[in-house]
Amino acid sequence: MRFHGADLNEGAYHVLLNALIEEGCFDAVNMVLGQIRMRGHESQVTHALVMKNLCKQNRLKEAEEYLRRLVNDGEEVSGHVLGVLVDAICKKDMNMFLHAGELIQEFGEAGVFSMQQAYGVWIKNLAQEGKVDGAMEFFRTKKIQEGYIPELFRYNFLLNRLLKQNRLQEVCDLLMDMKESGIVPDKVTMNAALCFFCKAGMMDVVLELYKMKSDIGLTPNSLIYNYIINTLCGDGSTDEAYGVLKNSITHGYFPGKKTFSVLADALCREGKLDKVKDLILFALDRKVMPAVSMYEKFIRALCRAERVEDGYLIHGELSRMNRHASEMTYSHLIKGFNKVSRGDIAARLLIEMQEKGHKPPRKLFKAVICCLCEMDNPEKHFVQLLEMQLSRYGPSKTIINFFMEGAGHGKRPDLAREVYEMMGRIGVAPNLDSDLVMLQCYLRNDRIADAINFFDDISKRRALGRKVYSVMVVGLCKAGKPDFAWTIMRQERKDGLLPSLQCYEELVKAYCSEKRYDDAIKVINDMEKVGRKITSFIGNVFLLHSLQSKDLYAAWARLRNVSDETPTSAMLGQLIAAFSGQIRVDSQVEDLEEVIQRCFPLDLYTYNMMLKKLSIDQIDGARQLFYRLCERGYEPNRWTYDILVHGLFKHGRIAEARLWIEEMLRQGHFPTERTKMII
Repeated sequence: MRFHGADLNEGAYHVLLNALIEEGCFDAVNMVLGQIRMRGHESQVTHALVMKNLCKQNRLKEAEEYLRRLVNDGEEVSGHVLGVLVDAICKKDMNMFLHAGELIQEFGEAGVFSMQQAYGVWIKNLAQEGKVDGAMEFFRTKKIQEGYIPELFRYNFLLNRLLKQNRLQEVCDLLMDMKESGIVPDKVTMNAALCFFCKAGMMDVVLELYKMKSDIGLTPNSLIYNYIINTLCGDGSTDEAYGVLKNSITHGYFPGKKTFSVLADALCREGKLDKVKDLILFALDRKVMPAVSMYEKFIRALCRAERVEDGYLIHGELSRMNRHASEMTYSHLIKGFNKVSRGDIAARLLIEMQEKGHKPPRKLFKAVICCLCEMDNPEKHFVQLLEMQLSRYGPSKTIINFFMEGAGHGKRPDLAREVYEMMGRIGVAPNLDSDLVMLQCYLRNDRIADAINFFDDISKRRALGRKVYSVMVVGLCKAGKPDFAWTIMRQERKDGLLPSLQCYEELVKAYCSEKRYDDAIKVINDMEKVGRKITSFIGNVFLLHSLQSKDLYAAWARLRNVSDETPTSAMLGQLIAAFSGQIRVDSQVEDLEEVIQRCFPLDLYTYNMMLKKLSIDQIDGARQLFYRLCERGYEPNRWTYDILVHGLFKHGRIAEARLWIEEMLRQGHFPTERTKMII
């Protein structure tokens, strides 16, 4: 260019000079620098490039002298020159950090040029070397003394360093400082800060920043929305989470399926079902398909809230999208419709459930059929369900037995009998289970004559086993017909069969309920003759009735001379006497336990009976027994607490009783009406 008579202008010379410095062409740098000075182009830019050149060559002493010379000569100098020098000194040697700080202080006090850039460089280097406290202190001091406000990237740098050290309160303070100074943090830094606040559980700060997002230029991304919503749900702040989600949708963000499900699940748990419905509509409007599991949780929540019709509508939407509900969801819907006496819809769902590959349990079948039996025109609904079941899935003895059992529980043994007789017509021979179910249907509905006739009919078709006898005896006892039961059981003995323990237990219970204690004792005698031991159930029944009346002891006293007492029955007699108040119990709790243990195995009910006995006249012993049963591994139930509380009130130990009531309530139990009357 020079040969052609052209020359560079001032800007071009400085661009060339900077390029040569960057490439390390230091000889050429000096030549170009001479040309700049010769042509009178020297300026603040030149000074800065000279400083850069000296620092790049690690000629820091010369660089410092150059700066001082410029200042002394009254040259116009940019603060950038000092910033370049300070940066170079800090990077060269940690030992020179102190000197860099001295230069900052010296020139800052001199006030010969703007220190904005130099202060920023010093703060950056302090923070980079792990001196974050020093950087923050320097920043605060200069702000107060000189009104110093760092550039945005310096703020962001400080924020990131504070976040790395988890100094979240200082991050919050710095963000507020930026807001006051009218400086908006960049998106990346702000989102990172929100993430840290969420993880630390500082949701009050997060929400405050979120509310100020327009003031501070915050534009959260989808990750931040997810973080905020998840954290708020974890804190139980579902309303705030719901508001954030609606706002995120307005701004074009839709949370991930997991976050959506977390919020919907939390709202379901709190019963805020209308908001869940709104969420689903938001999703569908934007053609977003929430997870099937979320739909199902919503349906179950609606059923629990007795909004089963709404749940059914959601179920219909799910089916239209070719998404299949789980077995649990079907169960909730069916139980919900049973509860509102809509057995017809429950029956429809029962069939649909099987079409989707699920196998309804016996209990569900029974519940639906019971509901149908309670509707208007039950025969019609019952037959319709039975016909649909048989036409779709064919005859099954198990399912047919379910129908019979359901009809029995629904107080329609006549329908059960029709199904039983139908079995032969469709080529399905009734099995033993069918006979037992039919027998139970009659007994459960007090159709005693029909039960006896059917029992005789069974005996003509098959050899009677213990199962049939047990069903008959137990059923008669529960129907309040212990004499019939005793006759059947004696027939069982004649047939060479040993009656089940349940037969003996129910007979004893039935006779005691009618206060026919002589007959109950005869059952005990028969039980011992066949080698059966006294069970906890029978022992507890005798203890209960001994506490309620002296009649059981009187019957025992009448019969013991004419019966062959065994050591066990003799021990039982002593217990009856003790619990009836015929003999005083002065022994220790451990001794009473041992006596009962020799007679029959103890359970929690036994301990409650012991507690009731001791609470009458040995309240301290009752309290000791409470602790002992806990040590034995038993978990006190409502009756355990209530017996002790009642006894304490009866003995006038009011303050102590109230403490036990507090403990009772903490365990989720409530006093009985009997105890409430004396509180």
